[in-house]
Amino acid sequence: MTSHDVVSRARRQLGTRRVGHAGTLDPMATGVLVLGVDRATRLLGHLALHDKSYDATIRLGASTVTDDVEGDVLTVASAAARQAISDHQVQAALHAMTGTIRQRPSSVSAIKVAGRRAYDRVRAGEEVKLPEREVEITEILISKISRDADGIDVHVSVTCSTGTYIRAIARDLGQALQVGGHLTSLRRTRVGPFQIQESVGIDDIAAGVSSMDVVAPRCFPVVVLDHGQADDARHGRPQIWPGSPAPGTYALVDVAGRLLALGQPDGSKVKYLAVFATD
Repeated sequence: MTSHDVVSRARRQLGTRRVGHAGTLDPMATGVLVLGVDRATRLLGHLALHDKSYDATIRLGASTVTDDVEGDVLTVASAAARQAISDHQVQAALHAMTGTIRQRPSSVSAIKVAGRRAYDRVRAGEEVKLPEREVEITEILISKISRDADGIDVHVSVTCSTGTYIRAIARDLGQALQVGGHLTSLRRTRVGPFQIQESVGIDDIAAGVSSMDVVAPRCFPVVVLDHGQADDARHGRPQIWPGSPAPGTYALVDVAGRLLALGQPDGSKVKYLAVFATD
């Protein structure tokens, strides 16, 4: 199931075409996918979803074209090479990947190369090597390392910035240990402030719908407007920024806590990013 498949299911369940998602999940992945419905689709592009968490299983002993279990196998390490790897070496190699690092995205990512998605080019038989980019990997915790006759499974929990590819971590771990590596499972457990514990199943999407009035304060600092300021914001009229302006995106709400707009300070004035008119 793709992220677009989830959106299609949501449209049918909720009876509206206006459904979008924030942060694509790979078809092989499960976990948190944030949806926006009706007016909230305008909120998606502004949500502060910069950090994410994942549970994953990395298989050491073979590399694949796609850096995951769904791709054709490229290399297979010998039993002797796998047996020579200690748990301490695995831990040290993963520790070296934390912090602010340069990471080369997986070649089957959705990044566009000359107008076409990288994964489309790979599936067409082209060789794609994407440039490195800077990402932040806050933490990689190993919960379990298990071994069998064919390889080593490393179960990890990863906290990272948006733009980080967990498949690339699997690939780079295998390269660092010189045995190859790929991803066999991936579950996103958090996107920004949204945790998997509060998620709903694919057949119960309607049960998970929350008001923008509830969601926005979780994602943005809040500025409360008085009656006159709220009326201006409701209609997108120019006004002076209330209080001392500090850089950032804010949720502008009325005294009842209703979301009126997203805004940024522009000098001493309000720059509206999105206005959500209310009755």
